[in-house]
Amino acid sequence: MADLPACRLKPVPPFTYVGVDTFGHWNVVSRRTRGGHANSKRWAILFTCLTVRAVHIEVVEQMSTSSFINAVRRFVSIRGKVLEYRSDRGINFVGSTDTKTDAVNVEDPTIQKFLLSEGSTWIFNPPHSSHFGGVWERMIGVARKIIDALLLENSGKELTHEVLTTFMAEVCMIINSRPIVPVSSDPENPTILSPNLLLTQKEGDDIPPLQNLDIRDMFRAGWKHVQVLAERFWKRWKDEFLQSLQARRKWKTQKENLHKGDVVLVKEKDMKRSDWPTGLVEEAILSEDAKVRKIRVKVIRRGRQVEYLRPVAEVVVLYSPKLDSD
Repeated sequence: MADLPACRLKPVPPFTYVGVDTFGHWNVVSRRTRGGHANSKRWAILFTCLTVRAVHIEVVEQMSTSSFINAVRRFVSIRGKVLEYRSDRGINFVGSTDTKTDAVNVEDPTIQKFLLSEGSTWIFNPPHSSHFGGVWERMIGVARKIIDALLLENSGKELTHEVLTTFMAEVCMIINSRPIVPVSSDPENPTILSPNLLLTQKEGDDIPPLQNLDIRDMFRAGWKHVQVLAERFWKRWKDEFLQSLQARRKWKTQKENLHKGDVVLVKEKDMKRSDWPTGLVEEAILSEDAKVRKIRVKVIRRGRQVEYLRPVAEVVVLYSPKLDSD
């Protein structure tokens, strides 16, 4: 396993280095009509601070360049300037060859010009390497699963834009209240270090629920709807995530670096193992600690040579001329 990236260790203000991902969509009531109401879609963009592990969620009306820039501007206006954004290279940010629907193309000249004017850079992880962004993938994975389950359970109650944005703010508060280090049993050190403590510099700043509400109250008023959802999110967050805050050890064994000319089997999730393509390593990309974690591999697809960027965890070494020569 590699050392932490330098951006994770620098003494910088919160949200200077940020991981970005999107999730959604949800249907909300956009306007009332004579026969009922008209619905429209909403998405959410989650920004994760790579230094203090805090999160910030912005709700957007559409996955477009304009909405994305507005969301980033709102985020920067509240949290301050961002030097570096990181994300996966999924269809949420670069689209796909089939369709650009529900996608923001970060490589769009308009967004590139906007990032340049802000003095920010955008870094993509290699394809098929979600573990490169584990620091924010973990947060969005758990939060999205709980949010989607809650909204699906309560689909009988109409969701409005105001209720959704307030609910996301409550979700941020709950996530940012989690401990980010082991909780001390020392009575002289009762303070629990959390992202909220680092953001606000206030102890015990968690906002308690307004009152004890149950599922029936969410159908009586909009603010009660939000409080019921927030309370249920907290219960599931406590049961499903907080219990898993323990040390995780992976990739501890030293292995030989891959080299140019190695023959590998490229893993494909949508194919059977027997159909995985065989490839030739064209370039072994060294990390700062002289370990190879990314490679450029050449495979044959439909009679044509195609080159992919892949993490070493997604290939299987079949033959290495260098090892044979040694």
